[in-house]
Amino acid sequence: MRAFFTLLLIAVLALGAWLAWAWYSPVTPAGQTFVLLHPGYSTRRIASELKAAGVIRSTTAFVVWHRLNHKRSLKAGEYLFDKSATSVDIHERLVRGDVYIHTVVIPEGFNMFEIAQAIQNAGLGSGQDFLRVVQSQTDLIADLAPDAKTLEGYLFPNTYEFTRTQTQEEMAAAMVKQFRQVAREIGLTEEVQKTVTLASIIEKETAAPEERPLVASVYENRLAKHIPLQADPSVIYAELLQGTYSGGLHHEDMQFRSAYNTYVHAGLPPGPISNPGKISLAAAMHPAGTQYLYFVSDGNSHHRFARSLEEHNRNVAAYRKTVARR
Repeated sequence: MRAFFTLLLIAVLALGAWLAWAWYSPVTPAGQTFVLLHPGYSTRRIASELKAAGVIRSTTAFVVWHRLNHKRSLKAGEYLFDKSATSVDIHERLVRGDVYIHTVVIPEGFNMFEIAQAIQNAGLGSGQDFLRVVQSQTDLIADLAPDAKTLEGYLFPNTYEFTRTQTQEEMAAAMVKQFRQVAREIGLTEEVQKTVTLASIIEKETAAPEERPLVASVYENRLAKHIPLQADPSVIYAELLQGTYSGGLHHEDMQFRSAYNTYVHAGLPPGPISNPGKISLAAAMHPAGTQYLYFVSDGNSHHRFARSLEEHNRNVAAYRKTVARR
């Protein structure tokens, strides 16, 4: 009997020593190691994923530690392991939900194709899948733009933090939610679709915030006089939609057959051509009071504005001289 208890004691001590080694002996991952733990994973499945990734020493020891701390649940998500850590340390991270965050920067004026690429570049899924979401989830803006065919214009430019356990539908919804917040801040409650469409063109036409009310006035004046807007960015967008944009515009492109071609069709295009920021939205709501009908680059990141074609032609000639001197 004494021998039995001696063996039992030795076994218990050995088990304790092994558990202590498995719990408290640090493991160094092989470089940056990402582990994605989906909602619904059991503790053993989580431990198996961690063991397979080489960040803990034992599946069983991890499960035992969790059961000894069973009141603390483990959070699903994507985790980055790039430093030496013990199983206890890693358990604490999963309890805290210290998940890896993917930062997605959406600049003002990005269109849905560029946003989809940004989502893909951030490792948050296929860009094509995101485009399908943008083209199918128009119920998110049904009250704002009942005729919208996509979410273009309502994916508000911002810096977003997403995780890989979020769906792309949730990501698009977060961008639309941000648009709604900004719209409330600036009092955008009427003629939303017209305002967003105009703002999306303004956004693409000038990077200078102080010029945007002037650009807005040009387009408002043209709309009032039923003069085609002749906005180059709308032609580019028309070609992007059909997959024919080659990276530059030529004279023949101005006859491109599309409802988005504002050289061919008077009035606004059927919908936004980019996702405008707050300043462009405000400019579309409150254009400057001018009689301008034309504008052209001055060759130095700003524009010259004109009331007549003759004045505009002089501005064009001045632009060409500026470019020729470089």
